[in-house]
Amino acid sequence: FFQKTLAAVKSWFTLFGWSKGQNPISIPHSLRRDRCIVQLTVAPEKNFKRKVDKDKCFYDMLLHLSGQQIPGIAASQSLSPDPVERVFQLHWQHSELLSFLKSQGAYLSHVMPEFLLTPEDYEIWTEVNAGLRVGSMRSSGKLSGRRIFVLENRAFETMSKRAWTDVLLQIYKVFVLPRISSRIFPDPLSLESLQNMPGIKSEPLCSNIYSRYERTILVWLNKNYEKNRQIVWKDSQRGGIPPMRWIVNFDQDLLDGLVLAALMTSYCPYLINTHFIKMYTDPRTHEQFLHNSLILVKALHTINLDIDIKV
Repeated sequence: FFQKTLAAVKSWFTLFGWSKGQNPISIPHSLRRDRCIVQLTVAPEKNFKRKVDKDKCFYDMLLHLSGQQIPGIAASQSLSPDPVERVFQLHWQHSELLSFLKSQGAYLSHVMPEFLLTPEDYEIWTEVNAGLRVGSMRSSGKLSGRRIFVLENRAFETMSKRAWTDVLLQIYKVFVLPRISSRIFPDPLSLESLQNMPGIKSEPLCSNIYSRYERTILVWLNKNYEKNRQIVWKDSQRGGIPPMRWIVNFDQDLLDGLVLAALMTSYCPYLINTHFIKMYTDPRTHEQFLHNSLILVKALHTINLDIDIKV
């Protein structure tokens, strides 16, 4: 499950996280590199030119998605050449990042700033805190009273990957999902069948699984499926018109491809005769589910919506 989540997060942020098109990322490696922490580490001089546009950094992505700069972190700043000073600089930046995200509603109390460091920097950080290495910032008292977790190399890599994944998921939750509005429904779609269907409430506390923004998407799926199922498959030779259904989740209820096909029909009705009419409307075997998924992915490619969804 975690690997599937990681792949989905990596895919989405690669495709949609950047202001200037796609930018492949790896979690956590490309996010915790020095160049991804600060945009410019050396003052510009004649004999030093950095390709800033191509050296896309994590904070560029965060600015693009949130529209906000993190207080206290400048667009360009230098890192100390001293390893210990540099590590504590990065640790402070990660602390500011987590505080900023928490202030926006992110749940990241389980993520420590040191988990976002590279393994080499984490080793320096633990050595300083254990008294095995002298660092001038250790005497400042900034870390006094905090519990220190010391992890082995393998455990740290696992923790760092999980921490960066959770940071990205929370960024998506607080900056991307809130863009969804109930105004995506320009008309009430007053269908008799919808009036008989149990509603999905939008109140914040009515679900401990989905946010109100995700529930808005579920309402959108329900309305489009009920509106289009009799239109798309009225002449179906592979099961007839599919029955009415109540869509309440994003996994089981979407497995057969029919809901997404009905949704795409609202925007691309020309796909009915070329693609969706060939789908099984009551799939029961693995082969039939695979058949529907193949048609759905081919339809996405037909409209040039290539978001790397595997069948």
